[in-house]
Amino acid sequence: MRSRHAPVESSEDEAGGVASTLSSLDHIDRSVVAALQADGRRTFSSIAEELGVAESVVRYRTQRMERAGILQVVGIADPLKLGFDLMALVGLKVTPGSLGDVCAAIAKVPETSYVAAVAGQYDVFVELVCRDTAHFQNVLVGALQSVAGVQSTESFLILEIHKMAYGWGAGDSGVPVADKPTAPAKRSRSGTSTSGRRTR
Repeated sequence: MRSRHAPVESSEDEAGGVASTLSSLDHIDRSVVAALQADGRRTFSSIAEELGVAESVVRYRTQRMERAGILQVVGIADPLKLGFDLMALVGLKVTPGSLGDVCAAIAKVPETSYVAAVAGQYDVFVELVCRDTAHFQNVLVGALQSVAGVQSTESFLILEIHKMAYGWGAGDSGVPVADKPTAPAKRSRSGTSTSGRRTR
């Protein structure tokens, strides 16, 4: 969230209206999201000038999408500089009927950066960010495999990241905004932020 902009309080009726209104985003909404995806530190005034609308319009649209859970602007740290040098994907098979509880429990593990219920060979995919192999083993055995409902796990260490995109096609081009179109990043570079902020 942008610390320099205080959140706007909304009533229950207004929140319901936001949910229905945001069932489809218009051109201004998408343009605001695309601008913040390119640079999450941009001011409302600069975005408004680019779009040819009032600053209050950009502020309202941004806060409205934040309250609806469509937009989130957060800070991203470099895992390497924080002492984390191992990223891994873990596929989990779970007991039928326990998928929701398993995902909820695993999402509370601090080392998880991504938890998704999936269809296919596995039931859940988890991304872990750890300091080293010993830390990874402790999280895998002590945190993931100990969750009730987890039947088995298979781990995939991330060696290189060839693309990290947070755009989700909100801009006019309809394609994700890539992190950096450069050579493959080695594991020690994985997770590095581009502008210090990330839009989800």
